[in-house]
Amino acid sequence: MGDTPKQFQQTPLAPQRDFTTSRVVSWLACILYPLGRYLVLPFYFGQIEVLGQQNLPTEGAIILAPTHRSRWDALLVPYATGRDVTGRDLQFMVSASEMMGVQGWFIRRLGGFPVNTEHPGISSLRHGIELLCKQLVLVIFPEGNIYRSKQVQPLEPGLARLALQAESHQRDLNIKIIPLAISYSQSIPHWGCDVEIQIGEPMLVAPYCKEPLKLGAFQLTTDLKKALQKLCEHSKYF
Repeated sequence: MGDTPKQFQQTPLAPQRDFTTSRVVSWLACILYPLGRYLVLPFYFGQIEVLGQQNLPTEGAIILAPTHRSRWDALLVPYATGRDVTGRDLQFMVSASEMMGVQGWFIRRLGGFPVNTEHPGISSLRHGIELLCKQLVLVIFPEGNIYRSKQVQPLEPGLARLALQAESHQRDLNIKIIPLAISYSQSIPHWGCDVEIQIGEPMLVAPYCKEPLKLGAFQLTTDLKKALQKLCEHSKYF
């Protein structure tokens, strides 16, 4: 669910005419998430193994940073980290192209909000920062697109820049980035394939704020890629 923008510029949080919003409709989530957890995912996949759930904070501003190997990732991330596990709803940064029609109707009511991956707008960045300042959980796929490779692809800088701007905007926000590696037993998941989801240790954003934004974002992006690659290499499907 969703792709990350290719770049963000440092942006003030002054009021703008255009704005982005997101919400989780509780009654809809209470129907669809259990449906996915207990019916859809167990029916389609063989074994779903989740490792490292003890690394998930149950409070505070969180960015979940999963690898992106299939459209199934959008259901597997809530399965491994969502309200049934932590009691918390997830907000997704979603490619604008996925927000159309019936699919878009559901995504908008399950915490998704659009971003133009080719020309990311100020409002999407501002909304992501606002969500973190409210101590919510934001999901961003840092590779930007779906890749079939078992190697972690170069990460887009948008996640790091957003995290650093939010941390700088609100002192002592203590944002944590949680790397997630989603691995399938098949390069293109088909019915009956197995899944392994590894949840890494939290990465604190605050130490990277000591550097200028561009350098801090580069270092954070580099360290996140290393953390994701390490998780992938420990997967039984690597």
